[in-house]
Amino acid sequence: MTSSLIGITTSRSGKSNGYPVFTLAEAYASALLQAGASPILIPISVTDEALSHILTRLDGLLFSGGGDMHPHSYGGEEHPRVDLVDQDRDRGEVLLVKRALGRSLPVFGICRGLQVINVALGGTLYEDLDDQFPNALKHDYIDEQARDYLAHSIQVEPDSRLSRILGITSLEVNSLHHQGIRRLATSLCASAFAPDGLIEAAELLEYPFGIAVQWHPECLQDYAPMRLLFQAFVEAANNYRDGKA
Repeated sequence: MTSSLIGITTSRSGKSNGYPVFTLAEAYASALLQAGASPILIPISVTDEALSHILTRLDGLLFSGGGDMHPHSYGGEEHPRVDLVDQDRDRGEVLLVKRALGRSLPVFGICRGLQVINVALGGTLYEDLDDQFPNALKHDYIDEQARDYLAHSIQVEPDSRLSRILGITSLEVNSLHHQGIRRLATSLCASAFAPDGLIEAAELLEYPFGIAVQWHPECLQDYAPMRLLFQAFVEAANNYRDGKA
């Protein structure tokens, strides 16, 4: 039996001799491969028609981390800390969220991916947690620690799909972001929180598999609960694939 095909959204940068390139941290693909899936990278700036065509071939869709969403995409305001904005990526990923859900495709969001799913479904973001979220913990360790540094604990809602997957309701996670969910979309349910009250994970209600987390589990594959998260996603993709057959 062939493995499930899971698309991963990419970032765009100008790091190759000044020319734009599509980029993705290898850890995303490695975690999916370890869980038994076949990853494929999605060039996010292609046309709506091309994105929709790619979507028909997939068994699951992973929304990866990356730069900030433009505040205009969620009715927010300009802020000096908003960085690495790519409105073409915003457009493409919002489109993919909506069309993936229309197909009941398993979706998994990581860091920016959580924020994209929330915005696509009508939620909003804090442009900068340090400035706008009262009593915020330090959440941005991007330039200070290794990506597997366990920055703080989270509490997982005991009746959530996430807790059933992880098998625990308290764990330590890494933290590589300066934005977060301000208003949660009505079709999402918060399933984990940081000690300061920030939403660290959310789930789609009454949906086959729709989970998004604020931390980076792909960088924490030495920890069994993080591997279980990818395994559950791939299992959902396998079920979706089998249902199409």
